[in-house]
Amino acid sequence: MSTPLNPSSSARQTNSASSSTTIGLDADGWYSLATRLPSSNFDARSEHSEVSLLVIHNISLPAGQFGGSAIPDLFLNQLDYSMHPSLESLRGIRVSSHFLIRRDGSLLQFVSTAARAWHAGVSQFNGESGCNDFSVGIELEGTDTKEFEAGQYQTLASLSYALCQKLPIRHIVGHQDIAPGRKTDPGPYFDWKQYKKLLDQEFRLVLTHAAPSFPFML
Repeated sequence: MSTPLNPSSSARQTNSASSSTTIGLDADGWYSLATRLPSSNFDARSEHSEVSLLVIHNISLPAGQFGGSAIPDLFLNQLDYSMHPSLESLRGIRVSSHFLIRRDGSLLQFVSTAARAWHAGVSQFNGESGCNDFSVGIELEGTDTKEFEAGQYQTLASLSYALCQKLPIRHIVGHQDIAPGRKTDPGPYFDWKQYKKLLDQEFRLVLTHAAPSFPFML
C-alpha cells in the first residue's frame, strides 16, 4: 500500500506567485499540453466540493497489452468489444478519467478538471466517501506486473505540478489507497520515490530563490 503524499501549506504559498508563468490548466479546466478527447462520461461535482485529492491509476486494454485505441475508446463509449474476448465484460460500462498518460509519455485529457470524471468507483479517503467528487484521476498505461516508462513519470510530475498550482490538492494517492481490497493499482511497480523526486524538481524550477523542502512528505 502506498503512503499518501501530502503537500505542505508553506510550499503552496511559496509557489503561488510563480504559477502565472507556468503552462497549465485554463479557466475551463483543460490542460494546455494534453490532447483533448472530450468524453460524455462525467457529471457535475457536488456543490461546494473542493478538489483536494489526486488519484493515480493504471490501465491496459486488453489486459497486459499496450498501444492501440482501446483505452480512449472505452472512455469515449466507442470500444469494439469484438477485438478481444476479455472486452465483452466491459459492455455497457460507462467510465472515464480526467487524464491518460501513454507508455511514450504522451498525454490525453477526457474530462475537464472542473467536472467529476468516473474513475474512482466505490471509494473513501480520510473518512469521506465518493472520491470522484473531490478528486482528479490520472490513468497510466500500464499494469501491476511491469515497470512504468521514464517518460510517463516525467509527464506525470509535470502534470501534477500544474494541477497543484491551480487546484487545492492536498493529497496524492493510488487507487489502491481509496479502494483497498477492491483495487490494486497503480501497483507495486509504480515508483513513488522517483515520482516525488521529479515533482520536487518541477517545484524547484520555477523558484528564483532557495527551494523549500520537498512539498510532499511521506
